[in-house]
Amino acid sequence: MSFTIRLIVVLIFCLPVYSYADYLGNQDTLVFIDEMVKKHQFERGQLQAIFKQAEKKDSIIKAISRPAEKRLEWSGYRKIFITKDRAAKGKAFIKKYQAIFERAEKVYGVPAHVVASIIGVETRYGQHKGSYRVVDALSTLAFDYPPRSKFFKSELEQVLLLAKEQNFKPLELKGSYAGAMGYGQFIPSSYRHYAVDFDGDDIADILNNPVDAIGSVANYFKMHKWHANEPVTFQVEVKGSEYKSLINKKLKPKNTLAQIKAAGIKIPEQYELSQVAKLQELQGESGSEYWVTLHNFYVITRYNHSHLYAMAVFQLAQELLEK
Repeated sequence: MSFTIRLIVVLIFCLPVYSYADYLGNQDTLVFIDEMVKKHQFERGQLQAIFKQAEKKDSIIKAISRPAEKRLEWSGYRKIFITKDRAAKGKAFIKKYQAIFERAEKVYGVPAHVVASIIGVETRYGQHKGSYRVVDALSTLAFDYPPRSKFFKSELEQVLLLAKEQNFKPLELKGSYAGAMGYGQFIPSSYRHYAVDFDGDDIADILNNPVDAIGSVANYFKMHKWHANEPVTFQVEVKGSEYKSLINKKLKPKNTLAQIKAAGIKIPEQYELSQVAKLQELQGESGSEYWVTLHNFYVITRYNHSHLYAMAVFQLAQELLEK
């Protein structure tokens, strides 16, 4: 190899590698912009300005690839959310907004301790609402995370519509790595469909207004068919091997309590045996735990599609009931 060729090779490898920090140079983004202009009459220049500033975040890809719900067993997951500090803060939060919680329960039928538990699990009662720019999070997941690209493109569409409707500045919205926002961590589509103006100021603000957030979480549960004054789950003991056929990874209950009882599991007398339920196995600190989960447990999983999440919400809610 001649000296000149060697010199050229060295220079090539020494040159800095440039990459576009924004999404305006991404072909998928340009197609998305075209769709938003055609479908929703957005101004092209406005969208170009937004995506010129939107940035890919590798930390978001890493976080969504390893969510706690998939990498932890119940014993580890529980330690994160069921703590004395979180319970104490939750009780103080309920006390501070007691009248609001009472009104929310009257309007939507969802008890204060359940609504507060959601907000406690999601953001520690508004203390940790997320530091990612929502546009960055949703652009990263829409255009650089193929497994869920379709879903997050839809959420990116929703956040732009939300900003337009609420007169928000899209690049100023902050949230989680998945684009969830506010006290209750609503994704943009949930914000548009379930957020309510609960204090009567004509703005449904779940980002900074705890009153609207309380009403919105309660409304979310009502819209997902929460049954007022009905139980969520109860722990049981198992014996033999028949119960094993009732355990599966699906969240939606499909067996009746009568079928679960027929597998040798004792069901308390106060429960109607015809109601649909699910037998759930969790790995606790002392080994396997078995829980019979009911309709309202399934409703909690509509908020986050995880049995670990729903159990954390239930158990924190129980802590908030204690004096």
